[in-house]
Amino acid sequence: MSSQIDYRLSRLAALRPAFGGSPRTMSSELPFGAAALAERLGASIESNQFGEHLRLRRWHDHPTSSAFDCGALGNGVMALLHPSAAPQCLDPSQWLFLDTETTGLCGGSGTYAFLIGLAWWEAGGLQVEQLFIRDYSEEHAALEALAARIAERPVLVTFNGRTFDWPLLETRYRMTRKIAAPQLVSHIDLLHPARQIWRPKLGSVRLIELEDQVLGQLPWQRGDDIPGMLIPQAYFQYLRSEAPSTIEALVQVFRHNEMDLRGLAALSSKIVELLAQPESIESDALELFGLSRLLRRRGSCSRARGIYERALGAGLPVEADRTARRELASLAKRDGDMPRATSLWTEILGGTRDGLDAYEQLAIYYEHHARQPRRAQDVAREAMETLHQAQTAGHIEPARYRRVHARLEHRLARLSRCTRSAPSSRLELLDTSLWLPAE
Repeated sequence: MSSQIDYRLSRLAALRPAFGGSPRTMSSELPFGAAALAERLGASIESNQFGEHLRLRRWHDHPTSSAFDCGALGNGVMALLHPSAAPQCLDPSQWLFLDTETTGLCGGSGTYAFLIGLAWWEAGGLQVEQLFIRDYSEEHAALEALAARIAERPVLVTFNGRTFDWPLLETRYRMTRKIAAPQLVSHIDLLHPARQIWRPKLGSVRLIELEDQVLGQLPWQRGDDIPGMLIPQAYFQYLRSEAPSTIEALVQVFRHNEMDLRGLAALSSKIVELLAQPESIESDALELFGLSRLLRRRGSCSRARGIYERALGAGLPVEADRTARRELASLAKRDGDMPRATSLWTEILGGTRDGLDAYEQLAIYYEHHARQPRRAQDVAREAMETLHQAQTAGHIEPARYRRVHARLEHRLARLSRCTRSAPSSRLELLDTSLWLPAE
């Protein structure tokens, strides 16, 4: 019970405003462990017109910026990564990676970003900078420093930052009533391309899982990493406790944030490499499947067809295989390659979502393209029977059942009218010409 009261009091303390003013030196107003934390990290105190905050900088030779050499962001890569990208996005030196650690995981006006992690490509490696508010009163100074960094590199790169990090920071800027939120040239959120490429393979696409399953051997390990859910508690304990252990917990938070930034930078390199040369990249079947779906959704349909074919050739699991064939058939139809499209639809007929869609597509083909209404009618009848079987077995949601049933019923009614007086086939139609008298 007491721990819950302490937590609520800490959250209430987070709501008190941080007042700007002239810079001040380390004093008793700061938490007990502030000086020890700075010494333990080797961090420095940075000052600006709004006061002070703690700053820690480290340069890393890995990940490297080699993936961005030779204009890798050109040739349509940026259009695939971020369709609405500004021209500055083509220059990776304008990218600013950002990841925050906050006093709450759900956001809200009482949530502070007590650690703002930044990184950028420099000298072939990654420069990491972390801005830490030793007390809530230092928030203005840290936000001012962040605004200065964004002015230097206005292309923000995050992982789920559009949903969490940046809206939270914009809220904090508004609440200062003194510092305007910096204007971004573009915001590239890597969660979205990562989700499209690797969700079929991993299910979840948390950054830590991408590091482990996608990015290969990395020069850092997360074995003793602090869980994200414990990070707010670590900061609250630092604010109110004099125990040395609270300093070590915050050191772990700094390390966690640094690894997130390095993982984010490494992920950006991986995605750029995939998008720059999707035809020649060595990938497994599910990664190729995810990549083909990203290419299709971004409008690169001809390249997507080739990657879909590679994914099918590499051997996909049953469900992904059906979906890949359905989506590849759609692209083949778009290109006018009806033999390939009909072959793919025939291969996946059945009571699944993809199989029922294939039935409908075949019925459309036979009715409107092949001009064989009787065959279209047979396909539609078979589809209706398969639909009823799927409903009986509980393999289809009621709402989807009703939608598909209504479409098939409408199609069968129309085909029935068309076939009442029509010849049984195109061959019959051709044969009737023999009955006409010679002129």
